[in-house]
Amino acid sequence: MAEDFTVTAVGHVESPLTDRASAPKQGPEGSPEAWLVFEGAVLPALEGLRPGDRVFVLTWLHLSPRDVLRVHPRDDPAVPLHGVFATRSPDRPNPIGLHPVEILEITGNRVRVRDLEALDGTPIVDVKPVLTCAPPT
Repeated sequence: MAEDFTVTAVGHVESPLTDRASAPKQGPEGSPEAWLVFEGAVLPALEGLRPGDRVFVLTWLHLSPRDVLRVHPRDDPAVPLHGVFATRSPDRPNPIGLHPVEILEITGNRVRVRDLEALDGTPIVDVKPVLTCAPPT
């Protein structure tokens, strides 16, 4: 059963990346450093984050079409079509971006990160820490 709900952006991305066609497919493939700029109302949510932390940034890929269900992975027509749920394509019914990044600096409501391939102006939906599992004892 489909359900409607509302998600509110908590900030936006400031990045030199402005063109989807020239942006890297994944952050570690040449993304420039970028800033996560948060709304003042959510600043207490940044408490506990530190430079060097690895976090997942969830974004709303606002320029992506929402009617795409199958793609050629990495836009390579030589690769057979896959359902978008089996890919990292930004084109999908709910274009939520998942970006593992490293925090470099935190200044007020701004967080500088590396490995973010999101375009300038992309809305930020959430941030979650990357958890590492301790080895069994």
